[in-house]
Amino acid sequence: MGHEHHHYVNGAWVAPLQPMLLDVINPSTEESFVQIAVGGPADVDRAVAAAKAAFPAFARTTRNQRLDLLRAILSEYQKRRQDIAETLSREMGAPLKFALNSQAGTGTAHLTRMIEVLEAYKFEDVEGSTLIVREPIGVVGLITPWNWPINQIVCKVAPAIASGCTMVLKPSEVAPLNAIIWSEVMHAAGVPAGVYNMVQGEGAVVGAAMSAHPDIDMMSFTGSTRAGILVARAAAATVKRVAQELGGKSANILLPDVDFNTAVTKGLLGMMGNSGQSCNAPTRMFVPADRQDEVKAIARAAAERVVVGDVNDPRTTIGPVVSEIQFNKIQRLIQAGIDEGAELVTGGPGRPEHLNRGYYVRPTVFANVRNDMSIAREEIFGPVLSILPYKDEAEAIRLANDTVYGLAAYVQSADRDHANRVAAEMRAGNVFVNYPEWDTAAPFGGYKQSGNGREYGKWALDDFTEIKAVIGYQAA
Repeated sequence: MGHEHHHYVNGAWVAPLQPMLLDVINPSTEESFVQIAVGGPADVDRAVAAAKAAFPAFARTTRNQRLDLLRAILSEYQKRRQDIAETLSREMGAPLKFALNSQAGTGTAHLTRMIEVLEAYKFEDVEGSTLIVREPIGVVGLITPWNWPINQIVCKVAPAIASGCTMVLKPSEVAPLNAIIWSEVMHAAGVPAGVYNMVQGEGAVVGAAMSAHPDIDMMSFTGSTRAGILVARAAAATVKRVAQELGGKSANILLPDVDFNTAVTKGLLGMMGNSGQSCNAPTRMFVPADRQDEVKAIARAAAERVVVGDVNDPRTTIGPVVSEIQFNKIQRLIQAGIDEGAELVTGGPGRPEHLNRGYYVRPTVFANVRNDMSIAREEIFGPVLSILPYKDEAEAIRLANDTVYGLAAYVQSADRDHANRVAAEMRAGNVFVNYPEWDTAAPFGGYKQSGNGREYGKWALDDFTEIKAVIGYQAA
């Protein structure tokens, strides 16, 4: 790297207009290990001006030119994948093996998928005498989070490139270094000057300036619902499009005919992956009331096999959570679960006994959770599972949907048709039946306070394009 004190604007690394530095904390040690430059509104103005100037020419590029560019980006990304994984492990606490295969691996997957999608995507269609055209929406502002940093950068930048948009990226200031490597990838791939720009900084400053900027035509934001509301409010004055992927509190309904050993174990390990810091994690496990004791025993055994520790140790399952703020929030909610009367099955407050520093959380399971408890209502974003008993299927569906969120839901059954019928009742943007493989072609996004718009594959191209109707196109 070496560009920690710079932004990337108009094809070059540039110093911030008002020099300010921010510590980046290693969550394994609780110590700062590097500082980054943070920008302000003037830095945003400079980056947006570059993107605006580059837009007319880039919007006129051909499909094949953009395909060649995406292929070059993928090639350069593969060269830096190990660097990205090591950086992610250090700045946000992902175990190195997980950082390489899962975190950094998502970038490869999204770029590969976007190339396939762009090869076949219909930018034009004729209906009667009208030509329907999908055109790039313009300059887009991209704000990405710290929990899956490179995943969210690539799943926004790739469709923006594919559709012919120019852009300004603000990565998370909590885990910002992977974005520097990504910007080096974009530079090495030959992305034209001004097409891609990156300004480091805090959401309340840089993100707010982008959201309100009159020359940004669309904001694509991933983060908390609270922050998403602020982005939408700031964007409203200029009536720009806002696509948001926000919080979640996903239900996982285990129907009575399922293999409970498999369903409970997979559900627990899946939600605790990435230290529980996934917006679509299945954090509320609904189980038949008369099977709850069995489920508790399976969940306890699975949680106690989770290895919390050194991110460089290949035996480690989960590392620390990302920050002191996040650690304190999780501790508060674990204590709230105890205080509100949930049954603590395993885990609990504090660090694991063998760790005396770092933002490590004990893998925690609660049972006999009611849907009105804090641990069932609030997004914990940590390795904490709530088990909620239900008396019948109707109650399970009702309680599963009784949340302000609607990002994801999960259904487990030995009868696929039965599972599909329950899936149809879920008020969520994604419903996962029997723990399927991740699908980069599936639209990703939510209902209710989990946001709007869809990412991944062709659905992302739909979001980054505007529709024009040329009426009378064939009249002559």
